[in-house]
Amino acid sequence: MTLLETAQRDLVSLRSELDETNRGVLALYAELDMQAEQLKQATELKSRFLAYMSHEFRTPIGSIRSIVRLLLDRVDGPLTGEQEKQVQFIEQNAREFAEMVDDLLDLAKVEAGRVEISPAWFEMVDLFSALRGMFKPVLTNPDVHLVFEEPPQDIPRLYTDDRKLSQILRNFISNALKFTRNGEVRVTALPDGAGHVTFRVSDTGIGIAPEYQNTLFEDFKQVHENSALQRKLKGTGLGLSLSRRLAHLLGGDVGLESELGKGSVFRVTIPVQLPPANP
Repeated sequence: MTLLETAQRDLVSLRSELDETNRGVLALYAELDMQAEQLKQATELKSRFLAYMSHEFRTPIGSIRSIVRLLLDRVDGPLTGEQEKQVQFIEQNAREFAEMVDDLLDLAKVEAGRVEISPAWFEMVDLFSALRGMFKPVLTNPDVHLVFEEPPQDIPRLYTDDRKLSQILRNFISNALKFTRNGEVRVTALPDGAGHVTFRVSDTGIGIAPEYQNTLFEDFKQVHENSALQRKLKGTGLGLSLSRRLAHLLGGDVGLESELGKGSVFRVTIPVQLPPANP
């Protein structure tokens, strides 16, 4: 066999191998496209389910809270000490349930891409003042103090969605108050001099072990400690996940520093001015 014939035979063999490889690649692409479409449909179905269930839960929760408020206002007559204690327990659980439903609905909106960002200029002191007034009615433990540090004089005005930022900080503060039995929860804001501001919510609570910290901002993740307080206080674990997604929408990110038994610091860093949205 001549050298030319050998080369032609090798070329035919190579073409055959390439054709077979191309067919395999095309089949793989088709399978990936199908799986991507199935994943998209599953995600959309989950988002619709969360939104639907959240809306359906809101009506009975609202009814329960309205009846509880009437009972606590003594509209239908006085309550004994034990009755008042039981009604307050119902109110607390109904409020937590309502917060979970709100988180579910917001998470469904984020996943469906239906969250609108409405930036505006605002002062830091106004944000802290609104949060202080918001948490004043729920500060029932006299052994825990909620402290909002006065923002530094050089801190700039912010151009971002103050409602989304407030929602992130509310989640951090609520968690801190829930797992702090004595001491304080402190909220601070500091500019970094490079166009960003970091908000920190520090507490003197039970803290979080290192093995749980990496996954704490994922959906439906909770810390499973053996402490009596951790077993007593349970939730969906959605608040922190939602906070991270909202922070990303604001062009920032969240973080955590914690030591078991000594407290935690949750932080969110966002740009002073929200960058333009991608088309």
